[in-house]
Amino acid sequence: MKKLSILLFILLLLVSAPVSAKKHEDNSYKLAYINIDWWENYKDPILREYMLKIYNDNPDIKIATLKSEQSKQVVKMSLGQELPQIGFNPNISREFASSDVYFGNVLIPNYTQSRFLLPLTMSYEVDIWGKNRQMTKSFSKELEMEKQNERAAYILVTSAFASDYFNLVKVDALLKNQKKLVELQKNIVEFTDKKYKSGLCPLTVLLEEKQILTNFEEQLNSLEEKQDVLENQLYVYLGDRTNHDIKRTSYEDLYLVTIPESIDSTAIKYRPDMVRTEKYIEKTGLLVKVARKEFLPSFTLYGQVGFNAYQLSKIFTHHTFLSNLGVMPNIDLFTGGTKMARFRYRKLEYQKALQFYEKTVLTSIQELNDSLVTAKTTDKNRKISDERYDIEQQKFQLAEKKQNIGASGSIEFMKAQERLLESENSKISGRINYLVSTINLYKAVGGLDYNNLDESTL
Repeated sequence: MKKLSILLFILLLLVSAPVSAKKHEDNSYKLAYINIDWWENYKDPILREYMLKIYNDNPDIKIATLKSEQSKQVVKMSLGQELPQIGFNPNISREFASSDVYFGNVLIPNYTQSRFLLPLTMSYEVDIWGKNRQMTKSFSKELEMEKQNERAAYILVTSAFASDYFNLVKVDALLKNQKKLVELQKNIVEFTDKKYKSGLCPLTVLLEEKQILTNFEEQLNSLEEKQDVLENQLYVYLGDRTNHDIKRTSYEDLYLVTIPESIDSTAIKYRPDMVRTEKYIEKTGLLVKVARKEFLPSFTLYGQVGFNAYQLSKIFTHHTFLSNLGVMPNIDLFTGGTKMARFRYRKLEYQKALQFYEKTVLTSIQELNDSLVTAKTTDKNRKISDERYDIEQQKFQLAEKKQNIGASGSIEFMKAQERLLESENSKISGRINYLVSTINLYKAVGGLDYNNLDESTL
């Protein structure tokens, strides 16, 4: 009974261990190493609210998070391979011997025999060379790579959403002005038609004004189409099929964030692709070591403990107790060159990882420099369009004074209004283009605040 109690206790431990070791799983899609507070810089509470929704509901981010969770389970599986394997393999059989059996001069006539075998079986590969440990470390590097993929997915999705969001604000403002332009041009065509019928202008002038009207109407239709397309894209980013109303701020309430005069090229080390490539090198380096150690012999400890009886009523008596323990060395003498080919493959993979790293460095520096140059250029163009709008506004004020004193006609005044609206459209586009360029710069530095890049940002 004492041995039976020990066996039952061991079985209880085996059954309860997975339950006690199971950790509480967080069902929320929590991302590592993100900078969600960056969006506070735009001082737009609606945008901030949407970023939180994307953080929780976007399908692409969820997929990236699930891949990261899968890699975490792979690490656990590899860690489990480092531990002893214990199993309970009972065997209940009945043997029917239909002929006599001789053991030397001893005769055993035909018989029927039952057997009850209840063993606990243990095996453990002694990791003398550290091969299994390094394999687990390589899977840990894979997990870190997936975390960077997760972070990259967040940066790409939120950047794309913010760009479309600001472009939607731009389209709203342009659409408002375009409707005014269409109405003004309709009035101009109406006045010109009266002048033509009165013989005060040639037909070519009337046709030119009608042609301008068709161009304005065509631009209006394109803007309405673009507005619908942008809204549909934003629905997808939000991951909400029931949402049919995209809230957004007005153009007048936009805040222009600042950009630095220069960014040190070392900022690329924060980018997800850079960190991922570094982990890829570390992973392949570990796999090279694992492939090298596969040439060495392995040693497996094995053993059994349990009961072996031929009668069920006597299965737990003292003389039925069964136990054994041994060491099994193993070395492959000939594998047809498989191990050497695997070793060379891993070495080539490591060299390929180094080349990937060099390419990633060059590409990252290029993207950083290009984004900064683009942001500076759009900022300059924005200031020029603002200046041009101020000039057009002064010209409109002069046209308004001339209209009030009767020095110009209605058509000239409406033309001045159109020029002012077109200049304002250029100003709107310049500001939104600048905001989009700041988002691209944010993406180029790895989703961090490019105005405050230091070690504490990670």
